Amino acid sequence: MTIIAISAKASRSNEALRHADNASETMLGAWLAAANRGQVAACFDLGVAFSTGSNGATCDLIEAHKWFNLAAARGHEDAAHCRADISDEMTAREIAEAQRRARQWLAEGRQRAA
Repeated sequence: MTIIAISAKASRSNEALRHADNASETMLGAWLAAANRGQVAACFDLGVAFSTGSNGATCDLIEAHKWFNLAAARGHEDAAHCRADISDEMTAREIAEAQRRARQWLAEGRQRAA
């Protein structure tokens, strides 16, 4: 009986993890959509997600820098500080790539004025 109880617990635990993963992916998608609509807080939230590897995002400092840069350019004060913090852990080449991605994102017209 103990084996069945453990198996049932593991099954519920796995289902809870899948639900959490789906919720994280949904949150990441919602922030991307909001960023496309010009919402500065969504850009900041994406920076946090990519810098910490949370909410469905993998840890990617280049992407994090890009999103913090976009938020900071729109006046988000915390984003500028976070961008500076993660820059300390990045190479000059990685920072240049993050800046290139931010410029490309803006050039594609994805971010509209807030």
